[in-house]
Amino acid sequence: MPPQTQLAKFTMKPSRWMLFLRTFFPYQAYRFMRVNIRMLRMIWKSHG
Repeated sequence: MPPQTQLAKFTMKPSRWMLFLRTFFPYQAYRFMRVNIRMLRMIWKSHG
């Protein structure tokens, strides 16, 4: 068996809830804003 096939047997499959969250726009918007705010804070600290 090729190594990729052997590794694929042991990888985790996302739960139904996680698959839902990946396609749920409000959750994605929240994560996007959270990451951007964290980056802005880091930039402000380094330039301040």
